[in-house]
Amino acid sequence: MTFSIVGRCERTGQLGIAISSSSIAVGARCPWVRAGIGAVATQNVTLPALGPQILDHLEHAKLDPSAALDRALGASEWSEWREYRQVTVIDAQGRTAFFSGRQALGTYHAVAGKQCVAAGNMLAGIHVIDAMIPAFENASGHLADRLLAAMQAAMAAGGEAGPVHSAALKIADEMSWPLVDLRVDWADDDPIGKLETLWQAYKPQMQDYVTRALNPTAAPSYGVPGDE
Repeated sequence: MTFSIVGRCERTGQLGIAISSSSIAVGARCPWVRAGIGAVATQNVTLPALGPQILDHLEHAKLDPSAALDRALGASEWSEWREYRQVTVIDAQGRTAFFSGRQALGTYHAVAGKQCVAAGNMLAGIHVIDAMIPAFENASGHLADRLLAAMQAAMAAGGEAGPVHSAALKIADEMSWPLVDLRVDWADDDPIGKLETLWQAYKPQMQDYVTRALNPTAAPSYGVPGDE
């Protein structure tokens, strides 16, 4: 009921996730990013706590992704249900790790590529995830464009076994807050397409919102009442 890709841009160091699900509001539970540290997708009977916990292990314990993932899944409060989880991790060096428990739903699969990891469950087939890696690796442009290209490739390959209803895109740059945090919490059809439309609308304004935060006197106006 979920497929996703975590990835890193070699040029900018940005870290990000694109994800979709048959469930509502996948972006509220599953994608976690931290600037200069890593990105985590936690899915399949989701335990949101795994995201920040793995990122903490990467940042504070200085663990590599495999060790950080193992430590989080092995924590006493979570270990009983680890076989229900599917988790992918990438760190600021582009190192990756993934886990799919034996109780993952339906057809499930995970694959690591260059600076990326894709994973999913309740899939139309394992080829859905296999299609995501070359789509990401061969795409150009902003990290968001490359992550969304992988998501579109997954849909073209059959996507989930059932309908997809929500999608999210989250990217960290240098700031402590996400550079991109876009969500389609529910759509009867094509939430990934709607997410891409959101991205194309946000993309030309994206840097301006960083400017607003760092130097309000240099912030451009978009014609909002009271916004001079």
